[in-house]
Amino acid sequence: MSGEPGPLLRIVRDQRVAFVIVGVVNTVVGFGWFVLAELTVGRWFGYLASLGVAHILSVIGAFILYRRFVFRVRGHVLRDLARFELVYLVAISVNFVALPLLVEFGGLVPVVAQALIVIVTTLISFVGHRYFSFRRAPGGSDDGSSSASQPAGVR
Repeated sequence: MSGEPGPLLRIVRDQRVAFVIVGVVNTVVGFGWFVLAELTVGRWFGYLASLGVAHILSVIGAFILYRRFVFRVRGHVLRDLARFELVYLVAISVNFVALPLLVEFGGLVPVVAQALIVIVTTLISFVGHRYFSFRRAPGGSDDGSSSASQPAGVR
């Protein structure tokens, strides 16, 4: 069952806007994780290790932010986290292919290449989380059986 709209949604009143705000915050934080990882882990293990570290930290942070401030769904935390990660696995797969292409063949430095890739992966994440990660069945059922329902607070 969906809970009350998250605190951010009560302020902006449009779930799409709230989602984008959290997404922007998470993207900036995730990019920061990548830069930090590149300056530490990446020096020894390469930029793909930096990407992996940034991914893990970003997914945990994003899940908490979306669940707390935007969607406010109840129950099925592990199922929601698994679905959430599936969406990010699609995005990270695109990232794992595009980053080496842009670095090795495009001649870009990893941080610049990652900045460009963030645009594409943000769009993938928006669509996936909106229609898959926090989906609930119509009528407040928490079985997640409907593919067309919208999370609480959609206007």
